[in-house]
Amino acid sequence: MKDNDVKIVNDDSITDIVKMIETHRENAYRKVNEELVTMYYEIGKYLSEKVSSEKWGSKVIDNIANGINNKYPTLKGFDNRGLYRMMQFYDTYKDNEIVSPLVSQISWTNNLIIFSHKSTIEEKEFYIRLCIKNNYSKRELERQIASHYYERYILSAGNELESTTALVGEDDYPNTRILDQYSLEFLDLPNNYKEKDLQSAIVDNLKDFILEIGKDFSFIGKEYRVQVGNHDYYIDLLFYNRYLKCLVAFELKVDEFKPEFVSKMNFYLEALDRQEKKANENPSVGIILCTSKDDTVVEYALSRSISPTSVAEYSTKLIDKKLLENKLNEIRGILSNEED
Repeated sequence: MKDNDVKIVNDDSITDIVKMIETHRENAYRKVNEELVTMYYEIGKYLSEKVSSEKWGSKVIDNIANGINNKYPTLKGFDNRGLYRMMQFYDTYKDNEIVSPLVSQISWTNNLIIFSHKSTIEEKEFYIRLCIKNNYSKRELERQIASHYYERYILSAGNELESTTALVGEDDYPNTRILDQYSLEFLDLPNNYKEKDLQSAIVDNLKDFILEIGKDFSFIGKEYRVQVGNHDYYIDLLFYNRYLKCLVAFELKVDEFKPEFVSKMNFYLEALDRQEKKANENPSVGIILCTSKDDTVVEYALSRSISPTSVAEYSTKLIDKKLLENKLNEIRGILSNEED
């Protein structure tokens, strides 16, 4: 072999091949999962229709499960519990032409979590779409349900930023909205914590924080320095949102919202747009996180602000689901009266 026959392989070639391997592996996994979930749905349909039309009782299902186990002992998941789950799975979605085609796009484990969760079909659809868009793990999905993400999302209907509303459709779940209330229960903060404590805890738990604010966010840095004139200023947390194509500045507060917070955020956003924003990016967005806020004060404070800024509350403990449900019912009641 001549020396010139030997080529030095560069890293780009290796990276390209590895990407192809990973892509096809992921495609194969998705196809297998799709077939698996479709099979469970069809078995559930068969059993449900038999129970309905031929008046099968619970003993018949138990006998089928025992028969499968005796004849095919290596098959797992087809005991009586598994068969009843498949029936429940089918019965949950059989009358919904929108949701039923979506279920094969998420794992069976996540399907189990969602259809077993006591909720409306609208809420189930919401979490299915969340999983499809974000490829949630079991732990991530369980956390979103436990933190009542659906209720918080719906309650944030009036808190959309104009710059995001123009870019994002309602079908693009999640985080097309800046939430009105964030749950930061994972931070495990001490009593009487300060802003530095809150900032450090978020950075230390960045994966969970991004799960809460949305996976389209990429972290840039904390105490991000912008220089204006002869002075240095520091933004608490700076992110980039890949979907919105803009920088997102977070200001962290450990007390109630005050109107003067808005002017400070406007200053930061102006500095980011003049110094950091690229030509193909959208104007920077600001999010002020406070422990509480008076909505009327917020409305007054933002009414003359031209910067895309949102004010949100955060809680360091899981939010009471009943409080959120009461809020939702109150809003639905108001909307119902307006329609009448």
